[in-house]
Amino acid sequence: MTGKVAVVTGASRGIGRAIAVDLAAAGADVALFGRDTLALAETKVACEQARAGVKVSLHLADVAIESQVADAIASVLEQHGRIDAAVANAGQAKDGLILRFKSADLDRLIDVNLKSAFYLSAAVAKPMMKQRAGAIVFVSSIVGLAGNAGQSAYAATKAGLLGLAKSLAKELGSRNIRVNAVAPGLIETAMTTEMPGAAREHYLSTIALGRAGSPEDVAPVVTFLASDAARYVTGQTLVVDGGFLM
Repeated sequence: MTGKVAVVTGASRGIGRAIAVDLAAAGADVALFGRDTLALAETKVACEQARAGVKVSLHLADVAIESQVADAIASVLEQHGRIDAAVANAGQAKDGLILRFKSADLDRLIDVNLKSAFYLSAAVAKPMMKQRAGAIVFVSSIVGLAGNAGQSAYAATKAGLLGLAKSLAKELGSRNIRVNAVAPGLIETAMTTEMPGAAREHYLSTIALGRAGSPEDVAPVVTFLASDAARYVTGQTLVVDGGFLM
């Protein structure tokens, strides 16, 4: 990734931070998107420690708002001159049975988990088309593939990313722009700390590798898809779940 520029949304913590650090370690200059200034600054330090000489920029933006995404991408182009990879990682989880789920919570999940990826893709497509090269990676979830009781809204947004990836892969492929997704399983992040004990035990007893994953288990897969090593891979979903869905 040396000499390339990568955008990562939701880079403040968890999987997003791990992705940003891994991309930096691979030599990429990284543009960090998020809403928490302090947390983004911590990610910046981690990226700079991962590899000396990489350029890291911070961009405060609510990626659920189209205009803020467009402005942030314009800022990236101004500071870095190009965009070679874009990782749509920003996401939220909200569980609940469909009969009790509030429409406001559904709207927020759609905005953060799905629309933000659409907005990011639209914003980076133009400079990537001019370059005739680029890679877009969506961070989905295994529940987008298999579903899960009590997570119908979350699963719908994550499944939407898979359809978006396949459609954009066909739409942008002629310009040498690749679009793929990763589907993590049970990953130890702040988002999963509130998981009920029974649900956690179910996952752990089913995972072939016998353990939950870490953000660092997901990050290298994203870096692979963003890199030239995956130059003939597009429209695909790579499952990173330790063997849960087999």
